[in-house]
Amino acid sequence: MKFPIEELTISDFHSAILSKKITATELVNEYLVRIKNIDQNGPKLNSIITINEKALHEANMLDEYLNLEGELKGPLHGVPIAVKDQIETAGVMTTFGSIAMDGYVPTEDATIIKKLKDAGAIIIAKTTMPDFATSWFGYSSKNGVSKNPYDLLYDPGGSSGGTGIAIAANLAMVGIGEDPGVSIRLPASCNNLVGLKTTPGMISRAGMSPLVIFQDSAGPMCRTVEDLARVLDVIVGFDDKDPFTSSALISGNKNYVDSLKVEGFKGRRVGVLKSLFEDLQLAGSTPVNQLIRKALGDLESLGAILVDVEISDLDHYIELTSLYVTRSKYDINNFLATRDAPIKTVEEIYNRKQYHPSLELFEMLANGPSHPEEESDYLERYVAREKFQQVILNEMGKKEVDIIVYPTTSIPTPSRKELDNGKWTTFTYPTNTLIAAQSWLPAITVPAGFVGALPVGLEFMGIPYGEDDLISKAYAFEKFTSHRRSPRV
Repeated sequence: MKFPIEELTISDFHSAILSKKITATELVNEYLVRIKNIDQNGPKLNSIITINEKALHEANMLDEYLNLEGELKGPLHGVPIAVKDQIETAGVMTTFGSIAMDGYVPTEDATIIKKLKDAGAIIIAKTTMPDFATSWFGYSSKNGVSKNPYDLLYDPGGSSGGTGIAIAANLAMVGIGEDPGVSIRLPASCNNLVGLKTTPGMISRAGMSPLVIFQDSAGPMCRTVEDLARVLDVIVGFDDKDPFTSSALISGNKNYVDSLKVEGFKGRRVGVLKSLFEDLQLAGSTPVNQLIRKALGDLESLGAILVDVEISDLDHYIELTSLYVTRSKYDINNFLATRDAPIKTVEEIYNRKQYHPSLELFEMLANGPSHPEEESDYLERYVAREKFQQVILNEMGKKEVDIIVYPTTSIPTPSRKELDNGKWTTFTYPTNTLIAAQSWLPAITVPAGFVGALPVGLEFMGIPYGEDDLISKAYAFEKFTSHRRSPRV
């Protein structure tokens, strides 16, 4: 009888490997079989761009280490991780989702990859993403269209959609995504996962292609909050290759596994942003609103004190602080200029039409300024981010709330037909993840239930460097509600 790997957690795997019920090699092989049967064949989820050909060898080395030393190499010993193809991996092709980068093999691991490997993790595969993260949806010139494992006719979300699919469908144990605006939390919501966007700079982005460099936030995507905390403990920290990681010094040395407490809401005040559901008149939002009302009742059952909050001029600030078109080409070009890559600029990719035709954001930034200061309102947009954060934090202070809650997206993920027909675009789809991203605040999404077959997430937004409190509350909600379930693929 094979060891059951569906919904396998890090702690359960380590218990099994120490009691010799399974080896790291056997586990990696099981995942590789699932990738072949589910991702490459059968339903063809299309979540994987490249498989690490050394994964089995690395697993075997870890098994030998355990046999010789009698202990695990690190906190992620033998854990197979699916990593967004935005992150460079030495000796493994990294395309950033772009056909223009096909065949690019970095010679050095990104800092986050080094940390994962040092902790004993195995990078099993690189996952599908839109070209240079320029979409909220599952389109990639390198790998085509990806499918939601809960309903193959629907989108998995982006831009870390490949990671979301892979973890939801049990093609790896945990995953790494990256989130400059929506890109961890949206696919986590669409795939019934937990996803965390940290305070910018908590995790090094060295070796990672940018979208908006001061806003980009790498992070874990997992099936459980506990697994997320275990991965986060490994990857946070200062890195002299990324000056933005001064944030990690400000946060201090925290152990996020210690935040896993079921009493996270007891007697705590929670802000409810009703404008994003109760007051929303949007086709498709009614069943999501019903789930969120049920979730709020669950929070009260956990001991939370719910308080209505408002974010003044929310739509205005989201529009004003959007810098994707103004800034992204500059940041991507600077990154490519330092690589021995087959192509060096966004303009080259655009002129050669080496991008997926459904990526309107890529077209917009390709036609945007080569340097952000060329735009007369760039400084105003940049400075507005601080004002946006102040507005949110002042409301939290006035209402004395720890966090603010709202639906991760106001409607379920769209169908492929709707997207192909242009019903939704990157800037019209009603995702609420932009609030935390563009105010530089941390946020976590947790499963909140289903609309039909499609998962929906609940987002908790907190104060800067308050990831531990978000994890505590997400853990309490997860344990009380148990909304996670595997897709039937």
